[in-house]
Amino acid sequence: MANEPVVHVIDDDASVRDSLAFLLDCSEIRTCTYESAIQFLKAVPTMEPGCIITDVRMPEMSGLDLVARLRDIGVTDPVIVITGHADVPMAIQALHQGVSDFIEKPFSDEAILLAVRTALARQRSRDEMAVERDEIRKHLATLSGREREVMEGLIEGKANKVIAYDLDISARTVEVYRANVMTKMGARTLSELVRMVMIARLA
Repeated sequence: MANEPVVHVIDDDASVRDSLAFLLDCSEIRTCTYESAIQFLKAVPTMEPGCIITDVRMPEMSGLDLVARLRDIGVTDPVIVITGHADVPMAIQALHQGVSDFIEKPFSDEAILLAVRTALARQRSRDEMAVERDEIRKHLATLSGREREVMEGLIEGKANKVIAYDLDISARTVEVYRANVMTKMGARTLSELVRMVMIARLA
């Protein structure tokens, strides 16, 4: 239907664009695809609202540059960043810039659908965001001081051994604290933990 939200997929890889569009269409989610950030920006004035999926590494303009540009021109649609393993620190930077979520490659159909549905739901209801934020803050309050320190290292994209060096503890001890953090926060992946912390820090 014309008034339903649209997912705007931006990726220079045609196979990725097509597979995402097919997956979303099969889930009865409307899509539009773009082969570059530049092409998408040209369509922004007339685009239908919804959410945006963009790859990090693209020619001409990267996904992070696109996120910054969208913020500058006042586009508030939630943005989901797709990233390779090596791009995780860049994706964390994107989260600090206000993106909705990031998904590491290779990703499952379930992961991208969950991210899209979460983004669209968040766009529809700011009240739901407030409830989620309060719940996350309750989980954060259960962390010990050391668990918080390890968590800060994790969301900064640091490896376990780097966190261990910074805190002057063993890598094995970091693993224990990391497991505790994930359990207490109810996070299944690092990207989910990062998203939780970013939501908790919203005003």
